Amino acid sequence: MEHMNWFIVTPEIWLLGLACGVALLDLFVTDPERKPTFWLTQLGLAIFVVLHLQFFLDGHNLYGLSGMVVSDPMGHLLALCAGLATMLTLAYAWPTLAARDMLKGEFFSLTLFSLLGVSVMTSANHFLVIYLGLELMSLSLYALVALRRDHLVATEAAMKYFVLGALASGFLLYGLSMMYGATGSLVIPDVFEKIATGAINRDVLVFGVVFVVAGLAFKLGAAPFHMWVPDVYQGAPTAVTLLIGAAPKLAAFAITIRLLVEGMLGLAVDWQQMLVVLAVASLLVGNIAAIAQSNLKRMLAYSTISQMGFVVLGLSAGVVSGNTVSAGNAYSSSMFYIVTYVLTTLGTFGLILFMSRQGFEAEEISDLAGLNQRAPWLAGVMAVFMFSLAGIPPMVGFFAKLAVLQALVSTAVTGYIVLAVVAVLMSLIGAFYYLRVVKVMYFDAPVDQEPVQRGSGVTALLALNGAAVLLLGPLSGGLLAACRDAIVKALAG
Repeated sequence: MEHMNWFIVTPEIWLLGLACGVALLDLFVTDPERKPTFWLTQLGLAIFVVLHLQFFLDGHNLYGLSGMVVSDPMGHLLALCAGLATMLTLAYAWPTLAARDMLKGEFFSLTLFSLLGVSVMTSANHFLVIYLGLELMSLSLYALVALRRDHLVATEAAMKYFVLGALASGFLLYGLSMMYGATGSLVIPDVFEKIATGAINRDVLVFGVVFVVAGLAFKLGAAPFHMWVPDVYQGAPTAVTLLIGAAPKLAAFAITIRLLVEGMLGLAVDWQQMLVVLAVASLLVGNIAAIAQSNLKRMLAYSTISQMGFVVLGLSAGVVSGNTVSAGNAYSSSMFYIVTYVLTTLGTFGLILFMSRQGFEAEEISDLAGLNQRAPWLAGVMAVFMFSLAGIPPMVGFFAKLAVLQALVSTAVTGYIVLAVVAVLMSLIGAFYYLRVVKVMYFDAPVDQEPVQRGSGVTALLALNGAAVLLLGPLSGGLLAACRDAIVKALAG
C-alpha cells in the first residue's frame, strides 16, 4: 500500500497549498471587502469537500506514510462536515467582519490552517500525527481569538484559551507518553494489539488513560474541563466563536474515537467510567449554569457543555460487560449527535452575526426582544434552532437525543438506563433557557425599533440552515446510516 502514500493525503496537501496561496494572494488585494480572497477560499474549500466526499464514497480503509495516516469513511465524513462548516462560517462572518475592519488576509489563512489541523486529526493513525494536528488547529484558533488586538475582552479570552489549551495539550501528551512507555508503540492499531495481549503493566496504562481522557475532555469542552468555554465564546469575535464551536468539535470527536476506541478498547472498563462522570458533570454544570446567563453567547457556551454531555454519554456505552455488540450503535449515535449539533450551532451564531451591525453586537438575550415584530422570518429561524437544541420534535436535535438515549437503553444495563433518565431530566432543565429565548423574541416589546439589515446571501443561507435543521429530523435515517457505516468500517479497519 506504500504507493498510496501521497494519494490518501490529497485533501490535506490541497488545503495546505490553498492556505499558502490565499496568504500570498491577499498581499495584492486592495479591495477592503477582500472579495477575491473570500471567493478563492470558498472555491478551494469546495474542492476540499469534494475530495473528502470521493474518498468517503469509495469506502475503503487505506493506510499510508508508514501507517501514520489512515483513510477511512469515518475520518472523511467528519472532515467533509468540517469543511462544509468552515464554508458556512466564512459566509456568515464575511459581511460582519468587513463592516468592522477585521477582514484581514490572516483571518482566511488562519481559518484554513485550523481546518488543516482538523483534517490531519481525523485521518491520524499515530499518536504524533494526532498531536501535530491538534497543535496546528489550536495555535491557529488562539491567534484568531486575539484578532482584535485593541479589544480588551478578546485579548483576555485569547490568553485564557492559550494557557488552558497548553495545559490540556500537556495532559494529552503526558498520557500518550505513558501509553508509549507501557506498549512500546506510537501506532494506534499496535497499541490496541499490545493491550489485547494483556502482557503489559496495566497500572501504567490506566494512569496514561486518565491523562488522555482529561486532554480529550478539554478539547470537547466537557465538565470539569470546561472552564475556558464560556469565557472564550463570550470574549472572541462572534465569527471566531463560530469557528471554535463547529469544526474543532468534530476533530475532538475523531481523536476520541481514534485514541479510546481504536487504540484502547481493551481498557474500556476504565475509561468508560471516567466518561460517565464527565457526561453527568457536563449535563449538570451546562444546564444549571446556562439558566443564570443573560449574555446569549455565554448561554450558548454553557449549552455546548451540556450538549457535549450527551455526546460523551453515547461514547460511554460502547462496551457492556466486556462485550462490544453495542459499540457500533453507541458510537454512531454520538457521531450523529455531534454532526447535527454543529449544524444547529452554525445557525445560532450565524444569526447573532447577521443581527450585529456597526457599533452593536447582538450578544445579550435582551437584544432579541420583540424580534418577531421586526423580522418575523428571523425569529422563526432562531426558534427552530432553539427547539432543536432543546430536543423538541420534529427538529433534528430531538432525533439526535433519541439516538443516544436509545443506545443507552438498548444495553439493558440498569446503570445506563438510570443515566438515560438523568439525561432526560437534564434536558427538561435545558428546555427552560432555550424556550426563554423564544419567549423574549415573541412576547417581549422590542427595545430597538431599527429594522434588521438584509444581506440577501446570508438571508438565504440562514433559511437553508433552518430548513436543514427542520427537515433532517424526520429524514435523519440516511445520515444515521452513514454514521453507523463509517463507525463500523473504522472499527473493522
